[in-house]
Amino acid sequence: MKSEGSESLPQVRVVSPEVARENRAWVDDLSSNGDRREFASRRLYEVLLRAARAEVGRRAARLRLVGPEVDDIAHQAAADALLAICGKVETFRGDCKFTTWAYKFVIFDVAAKVNRHFWQRSGVAFDDDDWDRLPARLGIEPEAHAESRELMQAVHRAVDENLTAKQRIVFVALVLNGMPTDVLADQLGATQNAIYKMMFDARRKLRTALVDAGYLAEQQIA
Repeated sequence: MKSEGSESLPQVRVVSPEVARENRAWVDDLSSNGDRREFASRRLYEVLLRAARAEVGRRAARLRLVGPEVDDIAHQAAADALLAICGKVETFRGDCKFTTWAYKFVIFDVAAKVNRHFWQRSGVAFDDDDWDRLPARLGIEPEAHAESRELMQAVHRAVDENLTAKQRIVFVALVLNGMPTDVLADQLGATQNAIYKMMFDARRKLRTALVDAGYLAEQQIA
């Protein structure tokens, strides 16, 4: 029988003694100075670079990234993730493998850099799969319109023609890629309030464009 209030206690994950020792070694080495810290940083960079290459490779075909572009993004993401991890290493709680915790940083960095790179390249468009799921992520039900394909194309045009470059970056990161707002704000050097404002303005512009074109009723994409 559970004691009163026991359900509110946080669930603490216990790692194996071997993992705990490895975690402590990472934290101690990265928190030290001189050669010890430098050696640990190089080791961690190689771990992060492998993870970054795998993540960029997973996204590369869909976003038409090839050759040097892929490796450049991976190296940049690994380097930036390493700096972030070294600055936050003391916040590591030890409830998972240290490298698992570190992977989250590099995956977020890859996502942010791919988003930025995506819109800096001219002539790049979303894949059909992206556009197929975009209306639903905006809260639009294609069944509400007789020509769902026309609705999708209208959304496509509205994004291209009505949003600024910054609004498109925020829109892609939050709506299509599901990036957390705080991570995106950190990557763009903006406040979360600024990101919320850009996303609000982007949705309002899209709503207005689609309503004006006769594809949506006033109450949709509120």
